[in-house]
Amino acid sequence: VGAGPGDPGLITVRGLERIRSCEVLVVDRLVPPELVEEAPEDTLVIHRDDLDQDAVNELLVKLGRDYEVVRLKGGDPFVFGRGGEEALALAEAGIQFEIVPGVSSIAAVPAAALVPVTHRGVSDRVTIASGHAADGSEPDYDALARQGGTLVLFMALQRLDRVARGLIGAGLAPSTPAAVVSRGTLPDQEVVTAPLDAVAEAARELPGPALVVVGADIGQSPRTTR
Repeated sequence: VGAGPGDPGLITVRGLERIRSCEVLVVDRLVPPELVEEAPEDTLVIHRDDLDQDAVNELLVKLGRDYEVVRLKGGDPFVFGRGGEEALALAEAGIQFEIVPGVSSIAAVPAAALVPVTHRGVSDRVTIASGHAADGSEPDYDALARQGGTLVLFMALQRLDRVARGLIGAGLAPSTPAAVVSRGTLPDQEVVTAPLDAVAEAARELPGPALVVVGADIGQSPRTTR
């Protein structure tokens, strides 16, 4: 079950129904406590903080044989959420399961910050990427810079200076508008906007989790035009 981008009110109706009927709830660190409280009083709640991914997979398989288990994950399970790995483990073990999508941070977090990811006549595409490649190395800056439109970057806050320099080196103009949204959709949400060559310094004090948005459409935001 995807818990959504942060605000507990943004979980889906189906997701909330599953939480309210489960026998075991396995939750991530970023899941709002208000959603955990929606589970029945006798539900076994397991926080996965100290478990690596293999241990989580094994736990879901073991519990899934005998109980109705909800695996509650921040955002959407299949967008940088390792939901695919857990689904494969369950499928290989013959455990029946359902994926309940969550409202993804891809568009929800920028929207909550008044930052459009598309705008008519300005941006007609969105590229989603991580702040590092799948193998942990540098992103393919050349490919990202060639895409045009808007870049939405997950897990890039801690290395934003390096990412910004990589994108500029690959051809993006230093003046390209950029925004960083910290703790999006939550009451303590913070947003900074700056040119790409200055955004890392502007966002230096922001806490995670955060989403980075790069593209000309940011200039169409009510935040930057009013």
